[in-house]
Amino acid sequence: MAMSDTTTTTSASAAEPDTPYQVLLATYSSPNNEKFEHVYKLPTPPASDKVSERTAYLGALRKATGEMQERINKELTARMEEDKLREAESADGSKVHGGVIDEAKEEDNYGEEVVEEED
Repeated sequence: MAMSDTTTTTSASAAEPDTPYQVLLATYSSPNNEKFEHVYKLPTPPASDKVSERTAYLGALRKATGEMQERINKELTARMEEDKLREAESADGSKVHGGVIDEAKEEDNYGEEVVEEED
């Protein structure tokens, strides 16, 4: 997750003045899953030293960060389920026992390369 260093301006209509904003951006890509990207536009922090204005900006940033984290968690959980289904369909029997995936083992090792020891 990164916050851009650039300030961009946008306008909803010609009657409204341009509003500068910062971009909070999270991008996910994987060779096995569809890419996703979440973007939040936040008003540029005030140039003044007023505590109330800075507090409002930080509150908006915290809210956007929390919402983004929630969306990312949902997306990653969905991809984890896709990965488990894909593994179950092509499993060689090491992770699937009688057609059932060991959920606890999968959760512990998700995203890690696991080398099974041979007995």
